[in-house]
Amino acid sequence: MAYRIGAGVDFHQLIEGRELWIGGVQIPHTKGALGHSDADVLLHAICDAFLGALALGDIGTHFPDTDNAYKGIDSKILLAHCTKLIHTKGYKIVNIDSTLCLQAPKIKPYVMQMQETIAGITGISVSDVAVKATTTEHMGFVGREEGLQAFATVLLVKTEN
Repeated sequence: MAYRIGAGVDFHQLIEGRELWIGGVQIPHTKGALGHSDADVLLHAICDAFLGALALGDIGTHFPDTDNAYKGIDSKILLAHCTKLIHTKGYKIVNIDSTLCLQAPKIKPYVMQMQETIAGITGISVSDVAVKATTTEHMGFVGREEGLQAFATVLLVKTEN
């Protein structure tokens, strides 16, 4: 069997007056992520990891921020599209490992819902989706609560034909 590994990273600025979506879940907070779409940093990192694993470009290539069709789009739709691309290329997802870097809010109460959302979209088991979080101990733009970032690694395997 052929395996492919992909890595993705995404960053978004935090501002007042926007909703905060992480992992397909709306998180109550005083700030939200700024972006052309709903700015879901975690789903964007996972999309980039999927696309990278199969050398299909990046999220900006498939969903450019210059295209009004994607303005305000729910990132769960983007993740579903990237998942379909994986299946079209003859692969299936083995697992997803991800890490969020944010000072606030605490996301532990939402992790299981994020994992369930991601698993539901990608068609894998919740036990194959890891969502972890860390602060930056008040250092840098994340520590100052100016932004957040996410990292994702995925493993794909070629399906039997």
